[in-house]
Amino acid sequence: MNKKKVLFMLTSMNIGGVEKSLLSLLSVIPKEKYEITILLLEKKGGFLNDIPDWVKVEEAAWFKKIKPVIMQPPQKTIADQLKKKEFLSVPAFAATYFLSKKMDNRYLYYSYVLKNVPENSYEYDAAISYQGPTDVIDFYVANKVKAAKKISWVHFDVSKHRVNEKLYTTLYKRFDKIFVVSKTAKEKICEKFSETRPKIEVFKNMISHELVNELSKEEVDFDNNFSGLRIVTVGRLSFEKGQMLAIEVLKKLKSEGHNVRWYCIGEGNNRSEYEKLIVQYDLINDFKLLGAKKNPYPFISKADIYVQPSMHEGYCMTLMEAKMLKKPIITTNFTGAKEQIKDEYNGYIINYNRVELYEKIKYLIENPEIRKNLTINLNKSVNSQE
Repeated sequence: MNKKKVLFMLTSMNIGGVEKSLLSLLSVIPKEKYEITILLLEKKGGFLNDIPDWVKVEEAAWFKKIKPVIMQPPQKTIADQLKKKEFLSVPAFAATYFLSKKMDNRYLYYSYVLKNVPENSYEYDAAISYQGPTDVIDFYVANKVKAAKKISWVHFDVSKHRVNEKLYTTLYKRFDKIFVVSKTAKEKICEKFSETRPKIEVFKNMISHELVNELSKEEVDFDNNFSGLRIVTVGRLSFEKGQMLAIEVLKKLKSEGHNVRWYCIGEGNNRSEYEKLIVQYDLINDFKLLGAKKNPYPFISKADIYVQPSMHEGYCMTLMEAKMLKKPIITTNFTGAKEQIKDEYNGYIINYNRVELYEKIKYLIENPEIRKNLTINLNKSVNSQE
């Protein structure tokens, strides 16, 4: 029997929800039926060694050359071209950049930037841009890969991300299916790209209950001598994940004498900003940035409350994991939250608001019987697959 050849494309295997969801998906794909290739823009990341050994991992050699052009201001690209004496390239690049900007059409820009990128030499049964919407990956799969079926798998809320509509209107015509990770995310993308509606389907992230529970038993030093209440949040250290809100809320809780500590698992560009704020608010011993963890489950398992204060998500993996570990949950009302949590039954859904977050955490701190009821209801929810 010939194996089906499937390509997944991502930026890297950094420790994050999208990458974790791919590992979960790979764990249930029968290797005797599929030949899987993962193409990374950069072959790096904390989850790189967790890819099963039967899966082929490749790096897009062409990306190194175009990365500066995509990441840096156009003036820097033009200066680099002049420095290298690539005088003929300057007018073409400048004209393409400014025309695409004037027309608000990034498809023109990426067509120019990727024009010398060779087509993928293999032919696949299915090619999946797994980290959508990511411009370079979606463009490459749409235009440079040969496949019987092409899928763009959207893991983010397109209403909260800057998505160039003309670029994706063109790209989505080249895909056979657009997968989204929640019903609400489907509504958002259908609003933005109504012509694409027939192609859009919900395909939720998957994760093994058994695996999460097994990994949660790993022994970790989690402030074992601390006798107060522990709050845990998992997410990249960035503005949209809401750690700034968390720091401000903890400051108020501590000022009122609550014996509570907040632990953030994740890494990101906003670390130094948060560290300064933690010092400014005299929270060094109480708001702890634990860094990225390949296995965050023992920390979630030992938490008294799990808080997800994100401004937006596609379908939050960490919320699903906290639910599996039956932790009292407070989450902001991002895309997909209401598909995972029944407000006031197995958790609380609040607006992205410092006052609401403070009041709900304080309520759970002061009412341990409510926390116990949430855990009981979470047991029912997980067992019934709600």
